[in-house]
Amino acid sequence: MEALAGAGRRDVDASSPAPGALVFVGFMGAGKSSAARAVAAELGAEALDSDRELERELGEPLEIFFDREGEEAFREREQRVVTRMLDRRDVSVAALGGGALGSEAVRAALARHTVVYLEVSPEEAWDRAAGKSRPLARDRERFERLHGERTAVYEAVASATLPGFREVPRRALGALMALSAARAGAPGTDEAVVPRMVWARSESGDYPVFVASGLLASGFFYPDGIRRFVVTDENVGRVHALAGDGRVTIPAGEAQKTMARAEAVMRQMAQAGVGREDLVVALGGGVVGDLAGFCAATYQRGTPYVQVPTTLVAQVDSAYGGKTGVDLPEAKNYVGAYHQPASVLVDPATLSTLPGEERAAGYSEVVKTALIAGGDLWTVVARGAAPDEGIIFGCLRTKLAVVAADERDAGPRQALNLGHTVAHAIEAATGYRRYRHGEAVAIGLLCALRLSGRDALRSEVAELLGAHGLPLRFEGAAVDDVLALIARDKKRRGGAVPFVLMEAPGRVTPGHELPEAEVRAAVEEASAA
Repeated sequence: MEALAGAGRRDVDASSPAPGALVFVGFMGAGKSSAARAVAAELGAEALDSDRELERELGEPLEIFFDREGEEAFREREQRVVTRMLDRRDVSVAALGGGALGSEAVRAALARHTVVYLEVSPEEAWDRAAGKSRPLARDRERFERLHGERTAVYEAVASATLPGFREVPRRALGALMALSAARAGAPGTDEAVVPRMVWARSESGDYPVFVASGLLASGFFYPDGIRRFVVTDENVGRVHALAGDGRVTIPAGEAQKTMARAEAVMRQMAQAGVGREDLVVALGGGVVGDLAGFCAATYQRGTPYVQVPTTLVAQVDSAYGGKTGVDLPEAKNYVGAYHQPASVLVDPATLSTLPGEERAAGYSEVVKTALIAGGDLWTVVARGAAPDEGIIFGCLRTKLAVVAADERDAGPRQALNLGHTVAHAIEAATGYRRYRHGEAVAIGLLCALRLSGRDALRSEVAELLGAHGLPLRFEGAAVDDVLALIARDKKRRGGAVPFVLMEAPGRVTPGHELPEAEVRAAVEEASAA
């Protein structure tokens, strides 16, 4: 990005449009000023801080002016200072006060900049802000209410969302520069495809997730400038192009997610000279993502890879979190490794090429994720809204938040298995050929809700799933075979298989051991026999 790569230079052409800056926003205590300073130091630039600029203009501490003149007068002066600062031609990196975005003029002034929202929970913000000369951090109840009110504003203007008060902004600088470069658009195009970015965190590694319709066609890729070896399937390869220095195309379908197919892919990687400094690119749905990710995790003991999900299942769920693997005839996902991607590139426009059955299969993961999230996401999905970019964004953020809290399935992440224990057994019992993963998940969700004793919610979910053409019962497998496969589920501990149950949308708990009779009754009810 020219604006940032040359951030230390101030000899810009006065006739050219002013280059955009990285502008850090967020609630009190999010670490905006320190993030701006760290990033500016990396770029050899100056970090501007609206609170410091305002204090310099007022000639006194902000707290004194705020208490004497009141908030309305304070916001009026703040707006003038911030809009003037954002209009400066030499601004490269800036941090804004937590309440500055309440001004419509400030929000308008941010339009040409890359806005980086630093998230912070109300509890963390209070611990960092209370008792530190902040007029609005004196009453905790008001403080937390203000946090809730401002969050929607920050999210609405954000180009990128990062965790607050950590070293993430410095690590994310390359991705932020790529994001800012995308805002400039590609030469010869009428309109730039500008992705939103979310930073994914886990104990073993962080990575950016970029989301925008038209992302593939725009040519955007991150990290760029590295040799790519693309893994895709026959269906995806016919409709989506992605440049690579090597490519392997596998047949489509869950039946390809095997050790034999993984060996074949890795042998082609070796023959193509793929090394640990190269990128494996998974272009496709969950099967391609799991298989290519597993190959990347094990080839030369670990090769970086990028997920480019092209199905709804992958875009809302399987592309994130680092779970990779293949199936055995005895059970699904029995061989695998945790291997976080270098990035995930999400283009909802690719969903338009999916057959209706594939879109429907992905819808079950949308419902599952919304049930786990509760709140606004469940409200929207429960109304029957079609999965659009907003719903996909909400689902992936839910998945990322769960993984950040528990990468290795030690506790909270197990909630993501809602409906999957029965679903995986149905897939295996039918040879991975009769049901798509999402179709089996639809049946598994209904079993989980029955086991949870939530009959009214089960009826509501069944109506949503049925309206999208998903199966509500399974056939082609005996109940006893499904039960035997449930008993071999890879999540079992001490001989018992824990189930994920729910009290209500947003209140999902893992680790429930259930009587065999209850499990049998739920599976029998789900059987079409």
